[in-house]
Amino acid sequence: MTGDLERYSRQMLLADIGEAGQRSLLASRVLVCGCGALGSVLADSLARAGVGFLRIVDRDFVELSNLQRQVLFDEDDVARRMPKAVAAAEKLGRINSGITIEPIVADIDHTNILRFLDGIDLVVDGTDNFEVRFLVNDATLATATPWVYGGCIGSHGQTMTIFPGESACLRCLIEDVPPPGAAETCDTAGVLGAAINVVASLQTVAALKILTGHPERVDPLLTVIDVWDGTFRTMNTGDLRERTECPACVGGERVWLDGVRGTETTVLCGRDAVQVAPPPGLSLSLEDLAGRLEGNGQVTANPYLLRLVLADSDYDLTVFADGRAIVKGTQDIGVARSLYARYIGN
Repeated sequence: MTGDLERYSRQMLLADIGEAGQRSLLASRVLVCGCGALGSVLADSLARAGVGFLRIVDRDFVELSNLQRQVLFDEDDVARRMPKAVAAAEKLGRINSGITIEPIVADIDHTNILRFLDGIDLVVDGTDNFEVRFLVNDATLATATPWVYGGCIGSHGQTMTIFPGESACLRCLIEDVPPPGAAETCDTAGVLGAAINVVASLQTVAALKILTGHPERVDPLLTVIDVWDGTFRTMNTGDLRERTECPACVGGERVWLDGVRGTETTVLCGRDAVQVAPPPGLSLSLEDLAGRLEGNGQVTANPYLLRLVLADSDYDLTVFADGRAIVKGTQDIGVARSLYARYIGN
């Protein structure tokens, strides 16, 4: 065994992996969509397994409440207000220096997702909302890229692997984004870290089967677990694509990728915060903005973002280099947009 494979020696003892499978992993390129709870466990597991290239895209920064379940972050990341993608890349670089980590601080939307998918063999889902998942579904169908869906809330979660053109896709399973109030959120049900770890582990196993050349070992199933109740259920999705006559994978509809569906303003789950997208054509210098905002409250910054804690107010704004802002202290989209316009611009 060559020295570069020594760290993977125990993994290579598995008959379905071996040296050939490990070299396939080292040659693989994976997109991690979101690096919060699921995404951080996925990125950690795939890096340790030796996936040769990880592109990690996340829109958010590290906060104290993340540490209960987001395994790549610590209190120092909170104090530095580090973007999750950057903090994850720093940690993973110390875990496995033999692979390439590409952190991207951005919100995944219809204007950039195909760029993020460029050169990618597989997508793993670490997102926290169905709008992005439906966009990922559209984009992977368009590029014939397999992806592994996962989601958690409370003590339960679910996962399903999607092979475009072959298996059921997400819209075969879920026709549309659940309307407001129709589904639990982390605000109402919370999130148990143990559920995150189980679902992310199942996602990782599916990813490793695909990347080592054994996609046939991934069964056409939706797997649903509840770690508190100790239940594990599966639903066969083998004929779901044919039964539903899905508008996306059968009919070719791409409403999310085309930008017909989607949102520019998002209430962030469990955060008492709203993300506001920048207006088209906005050019922003964080350094210049910091100068303009002096006198409006406490301003702190790092190379990736700027934070304004408004004086005599419960609001604070975190502005990223791409012009996005997370407005904390409200779940009212109108209030968030108003604060954005007032302090950042139209």
